Amino acid sequence: MAIVTLISDWNKDDYYVAAVKGKILSQCPDTTFVDISHQIPSFNIAQAGYLLRSSYLHFPENTIHIIAVGCECYEDHPHVAVRYHNHFFIGTDNGIFGLIIDGRPQESVRLENQNTGSFPELDAFAGAACDIILNKKLAAIGSDHPDLRRQIPMLPAIDEWTINGSIIYIDSYRNAITNISLELFEQIGKGRPFEIFIQSNYYRINKINRKYHDTSSGEILALFNSTGFLEIAIHEGNAASLLNLEVSSSVRVKFSEPKNKKNKP
Repeated sequence: MAIVTLISDWNKDDYYVAAVKGKILSQCPDTTFVDISHQIPSFNIAQAGYLLRSSYLHFPENTIHIIAVGCECYEDHPHVAVRYHNHFFIGTDNGIFGLIIDGRPQESVRLENQNTGSFPELDAFAGAACDIILNKKLAAIGSDHPDLRRQIPMLPAIDEWTINGSIIYIDSYRNAITNISLELFEQIGKGRPFEIFIQSNYYRINKINRKYHDTSSGEILALFNSTGFLEIAIHEGNAASLLNLEVSSSVRVKFSEPKNKKNKP
């Protein structure tokens, strides 16, 4: 049984999702579909990349992921199929793969069908997905395309004492996810006391929760979520609205020397 995921910037009331699923089912009737999200802001490959990167490894190997965001085809933005960590990705080489995968893919091909109309997800992506489901090799559905365009993820600025990060995603609970990873936090912090400044010096947090309810209802909190990134939330509240947070808002972590550190003689 094949699994195909879909992520798109389509409106839920449009026919696009049904058409793509129907075309695949007409050729591969045992396919199982999983909708990752159809609420990506139009053309926002950064948000699509974050969601797909955070979710694809939880699927079985050989799952096919159709990326229906920013799919218009140009000479230097061809439609491609990519294999990475034994997962297949079908989309447009517009930089999004640099947000999903690290390093080079196992395989990457330029799809044969590049002359699509206004609906390449139906005209090209659905057919490519069926070819993969029917065990065609990637080399049989396209030509070698090893050098994928890479959009560099927004990275925090760091020094010995500070991590200057930003909000990269706001979830359905209105929690704000930053680009500050646990690995970076531990690398720079080295176990030192810290304060997290949100937007300005007005909102401060000086501890990391393991769970949301480690903090009282209505209180601001910080934790590292299941994707390994620092998240700002309000227990049983709406952090993004109450703290006036949006994508690109700043979050700063400042580390200090431990209070019990002895002065050198």
